[in-house]
Amino acid sequence: MTAANKITILRILLIPFFVVELIYYVRTGSAVHRLMTIVTFAVTAALDGVDGFIARRYNQISELGKVLDPLADKLLLVSAIVALSFNNGPYLGEIPLWLTGTIIGRDLLLLVGVSVIHFTVGKVNVRPRLPGKCATVLQMAAVVWILMGWDISFGRRYFLYCALAAAVCTGLSGLLYVFDGVKQLGAHPASSASANTVN
Repeated sequence: MTAANKITILRILLIPFFVVELIYYVRTGSAVHRLMTIVTFAVTAALDGVDGFIARRYNQISELGKVLDPLADKLLLVSAIVALSFNNGPYLGEIPLWLTGTIIGRDLLLLVGVSVIHFTVGKVNVRPRLPGKCATVLQMAAVVWILMGWDISFGRRYFLYCALAAAVCTGLSGLLYVFDGVKQLGAHPASSASANTVN
């Protein structure tokens, strides 16, 4: 249990607190709950860079960290996006359901794909791609946009542009992951042997 992994676990523990504060703000409109919501989200997101820096700087990269770090990122984003997809008026805007559906659909597809590759090949090689990184940044921007109320002050149209870009990058990254998964399955000897047997 390295220092980097402890910080990652702290990030995961902060996620329920963020969701609870968000719910309280939507129900009460209290400025204190709004501030706690924004601060908790900001701290959780910032700690992502901190644990990564510590892991690299002090050679604390571990197999547990390779699992926990992306899990913490995914839990934070999905929790925020799902919570903000409901009607949170009049205090907050909402994230379009088509963006939420695209994100959850891609993640479910990846979960199934990773499971199939794991049980077939034994080891899953996930190669980060630019569309996936762009999707994460744009999803984060969409959440921050709603939390800060910019969709009201700057206009809903610009937020929708951001959400649409996030959906496109999310869908594209999902297709690229599927392409990589098919290649891994096709390159595995057991898959080739099975195909030859069927033929």
